[in-house]
Amino acid sequence: MRTLVVGSQALLIELDSADEVAALHAELLRRRDAGGLGPVRDLVPAARTVLLDGVRDPAALGDRIARWEVPPLAAAEGPQVTVAVRYDGPDLAEVARLWGVDTGEVPGIVGATPFRVAFCGFAPGFGYLTGLPERLHVPRRDSPRTAVPAGSLALAGEYAGVYPRSSPGGWQLIGSTDAVLWDPARDPAALFAPGVQVRFTEAGRD
Repeated sequence: MRTLVVGSQALLIELDSADEVAALHAELLRRRDAGGLGPVRDLVPAARTVLLDGVRDPAALGDRIARWEVPPLAAAEGPQVTVAVRYDGPDLAEVARLWGVDTGEVPGIVGATPFRVAFCGFAPGFGYLTGLPERLHVPRRDSPRTAVPAGSLALAGEYAGVYPRSSPGGWQLIGSTDAVLWDPARDPAALFAPGVQVRFTEAGRD
């Protein structure tokens, strides 16, 4: 863990893995909710960092956090969301080939994977989901698409994600969902938020 003061009220914490980011983010939330963190306006996890903004004394807080013993995140910790998916993506066959399985086995593999939202970005409502074991990591497409349909379930590297709206993208598309990822009229507007557990089920099946 490395702590860096990046502004008069901002502290950046660098970590070595997505698991460490998830564990520290959960610990920060716990301590903030218990009143033990002091004034912090925002906690923003990313791939290998957590940014704290609105901190009264970033250097002092960084010294405190560096001495913490952060427990690993429990597998079942955090709110849960279930998303029904139709496995109709144009890259389904390619992903199955890369995994060395038949296309009909992909829904079961994805459904058995315990995904968690590591961080959000790219577009409102887009969550980067971790949980895929290394053997299931797939490369981005050589040629990105100019328009990926909203609701597309996609894979790239260690991440899975669902496109909340139509946009360009180079991830491998394996399915689609009618779930609304971003709705400003909803509270919260985003279906996915850091720390949320996500389970994908096959649409039309129990």
